[in-house]
Amino acid sequence: MTLTAIGVVYGDIGTSPLYAMRECFFGSHRVAPTHDNVLGVLSLIVYSLVLVISVKYIAIVMRADNQGEGGILALTALIPGGTGGTRSVLVLLGIFGAALLYGDGMITPAITVLSAVEGLKVSVGLSEPSLVPLAVAILIAVFAIQRHGTHRVGRLFGPIMVGWFAVLAILGTVWIARYPAVLAAIDPRHGIRFLIENRGHGFAVLGAVFLVVTGGEALYADMGHFGARPIRIAWFSVVLPALLLNYFGQGALLLHAPATRDPFFQLSPMWAQLPLVVLATAAAIIASQALISGAFSLTRQAIQLGYAPRLTVEHTSSWEMGQIYVPQVNWFLAVSTILIVIGFRSSGALAAAYGIAVTMTMIITALLLHVIAVERWRWPRPLALAVTSAFLVIDLSFFSANLLKVFQGGWLPIAIGIFLFALMTTWKTGRRIVAERLMARAFPLEAFVTAVRTAPPTRVPGTAIFMTAQPTGTPAALVHNLRYNKILHEHVVVLTVATVPTPTVPLDQRVTVRPMGANVHNARIQFGFMEDPDVPEVLDHLRLAGVPIDQHDVTFFLGRETIVVGQRKGMATWREKLFVLMARNAVRATAFFKLPPERVVELGVQVEM
Repeated sequence: MTLTAIGVVYGDIGTSPLYAMRECFFGSHRVAPTHDNVLGVLSLIVYSLVLVISVKYIAIVMRADNQGEGGILALTALIPGGTGGTRSVLVLLGIFGAALLYGDGMITPAITVLSAVEGLKVSVGLSEPSLVPLAVAILIAVFAIQRHGTHRVGRLFGPIMVGWFAVLAILGTVWIARYPAVLAAIDPRHGIRFLIENRGHGFAVLGAVFLVVTGGEALYADMGHFGARPIRIAWFSVVLPALLLNYFGQGALLLHAPATRDPFFQLSPMWAQLPLVVLATAAAIIASQALISGAFSLTRQAIQLGYAPRLTVEHTSSWEMGQIYVPQVNWFLAVSTILIVIGFRSSGALAAAYGIAVTMTMIITALLLHVIAVERWRWPRPLALAVTSAFLVIDLSFFSANLLKVFQGGWLPIAIGIFLFALMTTWKTGRRIVAERLMARAFPLEAFVTAVRTAPPTRVPGTAIFMTAQPTGTPAALVHNLRYNKILHEHVVVLTVATVPTPTVPLDQRVTVRPMGANVHNARIQFGFMEDPDVPEVLDHLRLAGVPIDQHDVTFFLGRETIVVGQRKGMATWREKLFVLMARNAVRATAFFKLPPERVVELGVQVEM
């Protein structure tokens, strides 16, 4: 699992040496590669890795696991319900953070693959116009292999990434041995002095320094795929030492030859540059994996928590529940990433767009973590405030530095985040309005049972399961079936499928049944937000709870909602039209709940927004 985690989780942060140092000294907000500046930037890089990744994410944030699941939506689900009106604000912040991560998931593959193939300019003198088609071809292959699953991809990528980190360490060690004075950057005073002496210009460089920690949120989002322990072992034993050695090696090279414009590739001798480009390209492909697999996990969480329409979720591992593939998300990311590559054309141009989304997500993570530390972990408020304040000072510094890049491309991830935030909140609000409209005209279930007792209809053998989202009202499909077919099945189950804000639900809490009389039962099935709702699989639990069900004589009745935009007070018209479009393209309930199609009857219901 540790080997696989190296292959998936650390691809993003592991390829930062390709471009981070280059952007500090030759990017849009560069500083001259003097002796003091090199040591100052190196010191900032070292303590960014230690404080942001080792302390914040590895030591603290990964403790905030929701039954093993990580990511900002899992973190949001941990917020206690008793936090008052602030809970709604915190939940909205969590959703916005998740939306920003999707933007990062588009930019990460683009910048890592572009920066890798740009090494061909150094090794073989390939012209810049040839690099974009090559990068696009590589990205198409990356997204095409996703359907094989995280585990298979990780097993393929793990050994390659171990080799990559070994090469990083070796290249860095060779140059450190030549110029051991570079190790003075371990002293944090060099970083502090750099910021003081360079003032505004030095502060702007923080936007490039931040590139070394951009994989932190992906690391947390992928925790459900592998567990916390393999991720921690991989970081401290392999990843962190290799990264530090390589950054120090690049610093030593710049001390020796300040005019070196691509310090990573020129760490190696000429004969090794082409093999290094090949290895870097493989590592860049792998770097894309961390954000892509994280996006799959976030999507399933969003679907189950009601922030996204039903999509196809395929399991790619028989023993690891968190390893999934979401085709629609995969190809949405693929198209978006390819368009970004064609639009920006170089990793240098794309570096301006990179980072701002991650810094915003890191700030949101710190705020949510404070609430969880106080409310769930019972930390003393002064301690929680001190820890959160320390993280926020670092995160806000990086965020402010990245704001300088908004008009150079930083607008892109913000625009993507706002667009996806609008989609997620529109879906959540739209589903609530539809539920309210259906509930307002629903016949109370108790009254329906009383009517059945008073004037018993013709009962036919078998069990009818009427699925509904309103457990206290009579499903429209049940009313219509009785009104137009003039019959009622011998056993009737009004079934509600609910998602609770925990990853999994214990089997003894899966099903609750309330007999209503007249052989009518009101049942509720609960699933966690990391579980797939498989209704037929749970029918045995209903039978054990007292509902007489014959698996071979069950009919499922669903109300198929036709949603129309009307004049009633609800959302803005454009949001209502957007909701209708999303509803029409959602996976049908029959497939989502894994119902046998030959046993499903759908009855139409029109709902006006």
